[in-house]
Amino acid sequence: MAKKKTKVESFSDDDDALLAELGVETEVKEDQTYTAKQERIIAGFEDIQRFYREHDGLPQHGEGRDIFERLYAVRLDRIRASTECLDLLRPIDTDGILADRVSEPSEEYELNNDDELLEALGVGPSNNDITTMKHVRSASERNAERNVPEEVAQRKPCADFDEFRLDFEAVQADLETGRQSTELFKTSSRSQIRKGDWFIVDGQKALVAETGEWFTPEHGERDRRLRVIFDNGTESDLLLRSLRRALNKDENSRRIVPPQPEVEEDFSDIGPLFSSEVEDGDCASGAIYVARSLSDNPFVQENREILHKIGLTTGDPEKRVSNAKKETTYLFAAVELVAVYQLANINCKAFESLLHKFLARARIDLALADRFGGKVQPREWFLVPLPVVEEVVNRIKDGSISNYVFDLQSASIRLRGN
Repeated sequence: MAKKKTKVESFSDDDDALLAELGVETEVKEDQTYTAKQERIIAGFEDIQRFYREHDGLPQHGEGRDIFERLYAVRLDRIRASTECLDLLRPIDTDGILADRVSEPSEEYELNNDDELLEALGVGPSNNDITTMKHVRSASERNAERNVPEEVAQRKPCADFDEFRLDFEAVQADLETGRQSTELFKTSSRSQIRKGDWFIVDGQKALVAETGEWFTPEHGERDRRLRVIFDNGTESDLLLRSLRRALNKDENSRRIVPPQPEVEEDFSDIGPLFSSEVEDGDCASGAIYVARSLSDNPFVQENREILHKIGLTTGDPEKRVSNAKKETTYLFAAVELVAVYQLANINCKAFESLLHKFLARARIDLALADRFGGKVQPREWFLVPLPVVEEVVNRIKDGSISNYVFDLQSASIRLRGN
């Protein structure tokens, strides 16, 4: 009878003797070792294999696909285009994913047309090397993680992300307009993590959408499970302590500070604005002018109809804005005048100050670099419709402004107390 040869990883002397009696030759199989580069390629391909087995098909490109399927499709394209990757992965391609398949990237997807998607999904957009998959952990890293006592939850697509999409868009708009602000997590006076809290961690906005019951592990500190939604359409069931560690580990992590409760300003004691005599601080003639920016900045373009600069000049308003392209206060862009309100025998500065104060909730915070490299913050830009500006000016003139407050939600003025 022909002797059968088999491979075993390790055996004792007794095992060796027994196999010899059975006529089985043995040879010790050497442990396969991989470079860090090869481990990352294999780990990335394993994700594709799991997708193939779970969905009974290969991942596809397309905007209608979820973010992870699009990642796997891009990654598979790059594997097929790399001889190095194909040689490495074919021995473990038990599903035949790579067999007899075209090695050219799909024509339905241009690899570099969505850098943000590729970066977020772990594929470096500026390098076609499959090894630039930044967020794919090596096998050794994943094995090490399994030995960590506290579970670190993995992200997955958020099936009901559409229910949170408007919330993320609203927070982004609030951050752009200055209605909400951020503070470094490590230096924040707010240390708790609760349902409804917003953070920026590893460059992504994150919402604590749900919190579970508190529990205390046998050899650990009190903790609770969270449902955290991320702005790229994924979610994770992190432990609270895990999220806190991630925030502390990221030097730039921030807490998004919600807008403070609105306090109605009291404009009943605004002092004398008009007088029959010109006194110090008064102007015999002047004008409040309202201008719109002609900047090609995306934010400005999107909000052009309601984004206004409200300023004061004692000269010609047209001349005042003629050099707008060179002035920080005009966002280094040309502007167009959309309204001019003439003033006479009035404390011009007080009028302007009152107007700005009344509309303060609609002011946007901007930080621009001046020609000397310093930072300047124009303070006269407001997200408010032009008819509202006109109504406020008229109510300041007739003295009825003290009966009104500015409502930020509707971008209008309303009677105090209503």
